[in-house]
Amino acid sequence: MAKTTVVIDDELLDKAMKASGAKTKKQAITTGLKELIRRRNLEALRQEAGTFDLALSLEELEKLRNEQ
Repeated sequence: MAKTTVVIDDELLDKAMKASGAKTKKQAITTGLKELIRRRNLEALRQEAGTFDLALSLEELEKLRNEQ
């Protein structure tokens, strides 16, 4: 883990801590970064969802799930 020094708007950080329920600045920043990544991943999934041709039966789908 790296230690990084950054200048962050105090008011923005306070709002982020209240919105996320974070008790520390580090926790608020980590939560925000994870949320950003989650949203980007969801958007990528939405864009890709229509590009696959999945003609699987229920049995084939269950088999694929059990292989993991």
